[in-house]
Amino acid sequence: MIDECGHDGADSSAPRDTLARIKENFVDDSTAIDMAEMFKALGDPTRVRLIYTLLQQELCVHDLCIVLDMTQSAVSHQLRYLRNTRIVKRRKVGKTVFYSLDDRHVEEIFAQTLQHLKHG
Repeated sequence: MIDECGHDGADSSAPRDTLARIKENFVDDSTAIDMAEMFKALGDPTRVRLIYTLLQQELCVHDLCIVLDMTQSAVSHQLRYLRNTRIVKRRKVGKTVFYSLDDRHVEEIFAQTLQHLKHG
C-alpha cells in the first residue's frame, strides 16, 4: 500500500500505461552513473572556474595557471579529472598541450546552468 501520495494502490494519479512507458524507457544504471559523474565534476568550484575559462578560449596549462592563480600541479590534477569525465579534451602542438571543452554539448550544459542561476 502506497500511503505517501494518498493512494491505496487501486487508484493512481497517472494512468498505468503511462507509468509502464516511463519504466520501460527508464535510464539504465551505466548512464545514470555517467550522468552523476558529470554533475559531480560540476560540483567543485575550482573545476567550474576552469570550465568557465575554457568556455572563453582554448588555453595551455601555463595560461590556465595564470588565469586561475593556481599551481601547475593543481591545474593538471583538475584537467585530468575533467578529461576522464569527457568534459575537456587536449590538443598537443610540439611540447605544448592546449585544452578546450570536449564538445558543444558541454558548452550548452554549462551555459544553460549559468542562465538558470541568473534567472532566479
